[in-house]
Amino acid sequence: MKDFLFTAGWGGAEAQPLAGDASSRRYTRLARGAETAILMEDPEGDVALFARLARHLLQIGLSAPRVLAEAPGLLLLEDLGDGLVARLCTDAATEKRLYLGATDALIALHRHAPPEDLPVADAAHLSRITGLAFDAYVPGTGAPHDPATRDRVIAAFDALIAEHAPETDVMILRDYHAENILWLPEREGAARAGLLDFQDALKGHRAYDLISLIRDARRDVSDATAEACIRHYLDQTGTDETPFRTALAVLGVQRNLRILGVFASLAKKRGKPQYIDLIPRVWDHLQTDLAHPALAGIRALLDPALPAPTPETLERLKS
Repeated sequence: MKDFLFTAGWGGAEAQPLAGDASSRRYTRLARGAETAILMEDPEGDVALFARLARHLLQIGLSAPRVLAEAPGLLLLEDLGDGLVARLCTDAATEKRLYLGATDALIALHRHAPPEDLPVADAAHLSRITGLAFDAYVPGTGAPHDPATRDRVIAAFDALIAEHAPETDVMILRDYHAENILWLPEREGAARAGLLDFQDALKGHRAYDLISLIRDARRDVSDATAEACIRHYLDQTGTDETPFRTALAVLGVQRNLRILGVFASLAKKRGKPQYIDLIPRVWDHLQTDLAHPALAGIRALLDPALPAPTPETLERLKS
């Protein structure tokens, strides 16, 4: 570590640890006089992939951190500041403006072909990971594990995604939400949205990141803002509205089933019970998108199989 920073010209810099995320990555802000940079440590991840994807995003005119230096498990990155969209949304008008800016970044991203060698988020992949809800959330609530229902849900999702969201023609960032987006008002257009978390990017459907943005597990997004983002995306891209809205609902349910399992697993395996407090919001998102007529068959399977997050259920998941 010291050798890496010394070689990069940041030896002896002042260090301030920054809040991490659900992964094993660690972030530190370094300062040498008026200059700052971000040290990212990711011993379990592929920092070379992060660096390559950052360069791709920069090349197409979006704002990812510039890579200043790299070594196995270590990256020194441009410091894009502290202006997280989640912290800046202090009123309805600001929320709408910032979320439309984040939507602009997706519109710009989707105008370019994704990197060719990204893994593909096809129907088989997306349906398979809905099983996390049955592997971690259901047993964590104390309910019996039912492998047959799990398999039926996965099979139903495979068919549903193949019918309503089969395209895999854009780069999806996967965790596109307000705590992973920095607002950069000094920049212009789509570059005002600073992108932070994209090392798990895939080739997938263009509705995936938009539903991630407006169905945020960590904060409530107003219905007006969510609708404005959908409308803006449709108007700017000329996308056919009815199938796109169906894809949003299908991928919204898929994502939130996976998130139920991920949050339950983070509490049990990584000692992070704070994620359980987010489950009621995830549950509400799930119910909203399950109301779409295309999800009626999935809803009939899930209603008797997934315990609602009652206070008692949440305490079991934490303990």
